[in-house]
Amino acid sequence: MLKKNGFDNDKYLKEQTVAITDRVKKFDNKLYLEFGGKLCFDYHAARVLPGYDPNVKIRLLQELKNKIDIVLCIYAGDIERGRVRGDFGITYDSATLKLIDDLRKWGLDILSVVITRFANQPSAIIFKNKLERRGVKVNLHYPIDGYPADVNKIASENGFGKNEYIQTKNPIVVITAPGPNSGKLSTCLSQLYHDHKRGVNSGYAKFETFPIWNLALKHPVNVAYEAATADIQDFNLVDPFHLNKYNKTAINYNRDVESFPILRLILNRIFDKNANLPMYNSPTDMGVNRAWFGIVDDKAVQDAAKQELIRRYFRYNTEYILGIEKKETVDRVMMLMEEMGVKPTDRTVLEVARKSADEAEVNGKGNEGIYCGAALQLNDGRIITGKNSKFMHAASALILNAVKQLANIPDEILLLSPHIISQIAKLKEGILDADSESLDLEESLIALSISATTNHTAELAMNKLVELSGCEVQMTQIHTPGDEVGLKRLGVNLTTDGKFSSRNLFVA
Repeated sequence: MLKKNGFDNDKYLKEQTVAITDRVKKFDNKLYLEFGGKLCFDYHAARVLPGYDPNVKIRLLQELKNKIDIVLCIYAGDIERGRVRGDFGITYDSATLKLIDDLRKWGLDILSVVITRFANQPSAIIFKNKLERRGVKVNLHYPIDGYPADVNKIASENGFGKNEYIQTKNPIVVITAPGPNSGKLSTCLSQLYHDHKRGVNSGYAKFETFPIWNLALKHPVNVAYEAATADIQDFNLVDPFHLNKYNKTAINYNRDVESFPILRLILNRIFDKNANLPMYNSPTDMGVNRAWFGIVDDKAVQDAAKQELIRRYFRYNTEYILGIEKKETVDRVMMLMEEMGVKPTDRTVLEVARKSADEAEVNGKGNEGIYCGAALQLNDGRIITGKNSKFMHAASALILNAVKQLANIPDEILLLSPHIISQIAKLKEGILDADSESLDLEESLIALSISATTNHTAELAMNKLVELSGCEVQMTQIHTPGDEVGLKRLGVNLTTDGKFSSRNLFVA
């Protein structure tokens, strides 16, 4: 079955651009726009809104290029403890550097990096030095005792007043971060405080894709957002302030609703009473998100969001087995699945992968007595399988089998020369003293590229790798680091049963 598109990026961009430019006009032509979620590579949105461009927000910024400044926030405590961003597997300080590089590739540069709640943490000082010595402007914001409850202290010289002011040039200032809880809101409010002291009646708005405020509370897209944030215990609810003021239902999430009364008090404390600026009556009022307008096939979107629920369940379950996640998180997602009438077996590739592992065991084809199966669903609906062996990981066999299918190469034709495989095995075990000679996916892709220099068939197969992006993959075993690197770079949607691929406790 072919994947259906359910989202129109051009329609969304048009509506979103108008919403932001209209909002900035309501203030003194100066708006601090808090960008929640991922600025680029938003693969969650792409999975639940099929057809959504993961970098559509970058396209939005390019449309507004001459009207925006971009500021990145990173919490000093995250730098100090080496917090890791799950989708890329890199620390937040590295993710900040990557985000700067990514923006520059699209012709966008940042004005400043703000290190929030800075208290002379040694790693934060090193990070500040690294940025400044590469020509990146750094501003420091400090902890405020009593934040966010002590409104009088927060909006004073001993609160926001002691933060370094960011000199901006353009009417829209995008405040973003490598992840949540990085201090974006506090940075926006600090800038408002300094602006209003200088007689500039700037304003604040929030751009957050999920939950989508004008979809139903239990729409699968909004439920998928709850699953995505189950680890931090976020949940969606009807915005009570919006309902009370306008008698209209709008969906928001708990943290925004809980913090709104305090936020409104801070804004009231900052704003000049004589400036006649618009005040927000609800958390929904603060938002400018227009994602709903891009949805053109609700059925396709609902189906995709239900599949995301299953993927989240498998991801959290694997992380629980690895000791990273709590059992309550896994149970929370399972409860959401039950509410939606979704089962793990609704994932098409699940049973096929398990059957593939069973076949490997029956045929005695495994490695170290462990039999791993894998399945991949191509974008045209065909399902490909792979098994592990003495010479190759299941992920390697799977991807090579998939590109063979895409390139119409008969199964009996080898893409990798046995000579190349044996030489790599000799290097791994005989010289590098590796535990296994079996090729992981990263090694197999390198071997494929080497084969492609002299083998036209291998070259045809290699050129098909790009068509695997967005394909669904299920593995019975937890992927090794080399498999994970290869699968992430191919852009597949990977889940596992959470079984270990080796009896070793340390897997390199």
